Order: sequence, then C-alpha cells, then structure tokens
Amino acid sequence: MKLLIHGRNLDVTPALREYTETKLERAIHHFDDLVKEADVHLSVARNPRVPQQTAEVTVFANGTVIRAQERSENLYASIDLVASKLARQLRRFKERHSDHGHRTTPTAANDVLLTERPTEDSLLEGKEAQLPSPGIRRKYFAMPAMSLEEARHQLEMIDHDFYLFRDKESGELQVIYHRNHGGFGVIQARN
Repeated sequence: MKLLIHGRNLDVTPALREYTETKLERAIHHFDDLVKEADVHLSVARNPRVPQQTAEVTVFANGTVIRAQERSENLYASIDLVASKLARQLRRFKERHSDHGHRTTPTAANDVLLTERPTEDSLLEGKEAQLPSPGIRRKYFAMPAMSLEEARHQLEMIDHDFYLFRDKESGELQVIYHRNHGGFGVIQARN
C-alpha cells in the first residue's frame, strides 16, 4: 500500500510518521486487497487558544474514495480515532460489496460505462490555464451514474455533509445531504 503523510502547521517527525504508519497499517491490514493508496493529512490549529489537532485520511479502495477525519487536543489521539473510524468504514464497505452472486461491483459498472461512451471532445480544448480566485478550490472527478441508494452509501463513506452524483434514471446531477434532525435530503433541479 502506498502511504503519503503530509503535515500542516507542523513538522512530521520520524516518530510521528512511524506511529501513523503503524496505526493505519493495523486498521487496513484486513483490507489489503481493497486499499492501494492512502493519503494522510495531519494538522495543528494555528490559534494556540484552540488546542485542535486533526488527522484526516483519504483511502482509495477499488475506485471508491473513503474518507475519515477526527479532531482532538492530542495529535496521537486523533490518529488513534481516525484509524478506528477508517477500519469501521472499510469493514462496512467490504460487507456491502461482498459478492453474493446478485450484485456487480462498481468498478465493473464503471468499465462498462467507459467503453460504451468514450469521450470524443477534449476537456481542455479552447481553454486557457488560469489560477482560481483566492479561497476557491476546484475538484474534478469522474461521476458515473448511480442510484439514490448507491449515492447514500457513498455519502456515508466519504464522511462529508453532502454528496453530488449523477442520477442513473434521469442522468441529471443531484445532491444528497444529511439533514440536521436525522435522515437524508435530496436536491434536484426543477425543469
């Protein structure tokens, strides 16, 4: 497994790097066949009055992004918490995608979509490279069509408040989000 460790507002010491590697390898060792790469961001709050130290892990498992983030007053405690959270998410992911003979894996569905509809136009043609305005970060990612239930599972895996997806039936972009009082909501464009 490829493991990248980055530090924000702190130096990643050899001891911290070794501790992080050990904890994540223990959390992921049952899922070596799924996980090929993990990206770890360790950060310390700049404000000394706010003793907040964060460990954030993004794992790429068979084409799916699984993300976990934990904060505490101690960076080592944050690493422990995020490792156990990641292990739970990977266990849930593996249970959901275990082959029962009646489901296809998402990667197989993605391969079919890619072979059926190749991109003919260049995404960069006629565009000029420019820096985004300050404070705006752009992300680009593949967006295969999926059902609402699949989008809900993805939302649980990435540990965000919302998830943007392309609906399998209509082909339109929709947003699924966690509601404040429990449950989920979906935002759709009105025709």
